Amino acid sequence: MEELYRQIPKVDKFLKDKDLIEILDGQPAFFLKKAVNQVLGELRSQIGKGEVKEVNYEELKLRVKRVLKELLRPRLHRVINATGVVLHTNLGRAPIGNKVAENLVSVITGYSNLEYDLEEGRRGLRYRNLEWILKELTGAEDVCVVNNNAGAVLLVLSALSKGKEVIVSRGELIEIGGSFRIPDVMAQSGAILREVGTTNKTHTWDYESAINENTGLLLKVHTSNYKVLGFTHSVSTKELVELGRKYGIPVYEDLGSGSFIDVRKLGLSYEPTVQEVLKAGVDVVSFSGDKLLGGAQAGIILGKREFIEKIKKHPLNRALRVDKMTLSVLEAALRYYLDEKLALKEIPVWRFLSQSKEDIFNKARELVRELKLKGFRGKVRIVEDEAEVGGGALPLQTLSTYCVAVEVDGLSPQEIDRRMRRCQVPVVGRIKDNIYLVDMLTVFEKEIPEIAANFLKILEEE
Repeated sequence: MEELYRQIPKVDKFLKDKDLIEILDGQPAFFLKKAVNQVLGELRSQIGKGEVKEVNYEELKLRVKRVLKELLRPRLHRVINATGVVLHTNLGRAPIGNKVAENLVSVITGYSNLEYDLEEGRRGLRYRNLEWILKELTGAEDVCVVNNNAGAVLLVLSALSKGKEVIVSRGELIEIGGSFRIPDVMAQSGAILREVGTTNKTHTWDYESAINENTGLLLKVHTSNYKVLGFTHSVSTKELVELGRKYGIPVYEDLGSGSFIDVRKLGLSYEPTVQEVLKAGVDVVSFSGDKLLGGAQAGIILGKREFIEKIKKHPLNRALRVDKMTLSVLEAALRYYLDEKLALKEIPVWRFLSQSKEDIFNKARELVRELKLKGFRGKVRIVEDEAEVGGGALPLQTLSTYCVAVEVDGLSPQEIDRRMRRCQVPVVGRIKDNIYLVDMLTVFEKEIPEIAANFLKILEEE
């Protein structure tokens, strides 16, 4: 055993190895040292347990290579979404299109006119480049953008109703991901929650009877991540606006996902659009930038100038402001909405939601063809199934889809799933009825060869 310990190569030998230095490719030597120390540490442990009969440098070098490649891969990296959930929160929600990405790269790899007026040759306004297009698309008088919609809600409530009562239906006191709840956000803003109605029924007179001299805001929260069905009643945006005007109280709607396209055109369940809500007369509306809009994470606040100006001047606005990357992605994505047909084609979220069953089937057939051409020894077949929008949008809506079901003798679906997630470009599929499925609804055509290659790769682990 002592002889084996003496045979362990010195760390410097690995650090000077040209093959390993080439893999490092200019990255800090820290990663190579860490990989070597990890492999040699494992070797010492194996020697101590009597599991090693000889020490071979080349074998150790292969192990170092594997560890090094894993360490060099960024922790945040691309995955293939084969779950069928279009707006998968854990997988980054909305992917952006190639042209949007090209614009982003051009902005962040050099300097930009983020807050510089090129015409006047002096300091400019950060949101100017977004204001014009959002006003054009929605008719809003003014615009403010912050880092997410929860931040938008906090900012609006802080700016417009701190120390005042905000009236909201009990049926709209939602919880979003991570246990963040509207009442908690309201408490942080300094506003006073005034609940009215019941979980399933709230009427206009519920709001009206709660109005007093300390009422600061009427709040409507669109329940974009759940629906209350059955014996129900809720107050429409238009009705709430009329009540607000009667008493001179501003109305704010938290729209959640937010869409510029009427999803009924795609055969999906009704969701109010941003344009509809503003047309109904709300004073302020906010929504997310990385859900149905298909852009970057942001909270977009639109509305009447007198209220948006108050919001912009609030100190929280500075703390929640977005950077050049977010602004670049949002502007590039929003431009497509000037032509709805282009938006459906160029924004990946809408491309997935508007694709036909035939389109999805063709992708499934192409994956099966690729696997057979490459000699994949597993059993593959196309199955019909249902997918979902996800991301707290259209909670009752299911989407027709086709999946490629994959079975391999000697591998459980859980093991297939584990191995696919460990590939260089991980594939996140799903398991249903104890069968591993690749849902083609959320797979890009260009990803099909990668998925096929991964299936061949996972068999090499045996």
